[in-house]
Amino acid sequence: MEILRNLWRRKLRTILTISGIVMGIFALTTMGSMAEHFNYLLQGGVTYYGKSVQVGDANGGAFSGGYMSASTLAEVRQVEGVAAAFPSVGVVAKPGSTNVVTFGIPDYITNYSPGSDQYSAFKLSLADGRWVTDASRYEVVLGSSFAAEFHKQVGDAIYLPVRPSDAPPGFINHRFTVVGVLNRTLTAPDSSAMVSTHDAQTLQGESLPVALRGKVDTYSLISGIVAYGKPGVDLDALAGRINAEVPSVKAAKPSTLVETFKSGGAVFTFITTAAALLALLIGGLSVVNTMIMSVTERVREIGLKKALGAKTGNILTEFLAEAALIGLIGGVIGFLLGVALTVALNAGDPTGGLFLVTPRLALLSLGFAIALGAGAGLLPAIRAARMDPVTALRSQ
Repeated sequence: MEILRNLWRRKLRTILTISGIVMGIFALTTMGSMAEHFNYLLQGGVTYYGKSVQVGDANGGAFSGGYMSASTLAEVRQVEGVAAAFPSVGVVAKPGSTNVVTFGIPDYITNYSPGSDQYSAFKLSLADGRWVTDASRYEVVLGSSFAAEFHKQVGDAIYLPVRPSDAPPGFINHRFTVVGVLNRTLTAPDSSAMVSTHDAQTLQGESLPVALRGKVDTYSLISGIVAYGKPGVDLDALAGRINAEVPSVKAAKPSTLVETFKSGGAVFTFITTAAALLALLIGGLSVVNTMIMSVTERVREIGLKKALGAKTGNILTEFLAEAALIGLIGGVIGFLLGVALTVALNAGDPTGGLFLVTPRLALLSLGFAIALGAGAGLLPAIRAARMDPVTALRSQ
């Protein structure tokens, strides 16, 4: 209680000091929650791509957007060490929107291969409905964000690809029935629309330039291949064997993809955290100023306490506790305000939003606030603890 009374002696100064901490922790919470969302997104990529080999056309690679013959799938499956391989066929869900700036994954249409889940390290599950099958025609399983964006549930109809407002002549889309909705994953599948391989190839063919439609057998083409290794097989070495034995393709090393994801996450986290730390620095300086003023104003009080037997450690602990309490109060208020803002912004975004508040972020924000307060108050506290009681009593 004495610590609270000491802080409340100068109400305005204490409030202004706490406000500095509040602003810093508020910035750390909002920016940090954006970084947490982005890192969860990347972690999904690390889990998926780190345990599979992505195979694409030899001229462009796994993510070139090119095409290869579906017969190549059989060649990849014959490579020693391959446990299973599945075709990949992808189409843009909203043509014309690929140049829109976004921190998430743009909506996309992809094929779903029954049986692939038993090999994939990234597990998907249904919130409602059922999966599509190889025999499915014009049926779709929507990711959680995709379903929320278009307000769809099992049994509803959706036209894919989504017709843009400036659709060019010859634009084609089809009526699909939603047969399933995925549980939220906080990563790429949330923005997906999963159809049978046959339907994905149909949409792939219709996305070709008008001059090429009808001249290419779209059912003989796939966009890529996802290969899984047998237990104990080195996937980087497996990618090398696929490249050597199937010259028409180019397999990416999983380790390279994983490092790309991790480095991207590190850069984004550094940028967002650095911006928040600048705000926290201001809050820390305000704590230093407040504690110096508090020590100056309470010189006689400190001298009297030491004359009555207070130890140096007692004085040091008292002033450090005051500084830490300032940090804690500011941290709690700033964190709660940051959570309120992110919840409000996420609620206004049908796809789930860009912010993710996690227990790790909560501990970081509150812990940093307390450490900042205590750290900023350390030098003033040492100054107070070292005062000579006789000198202190004579000073005023």
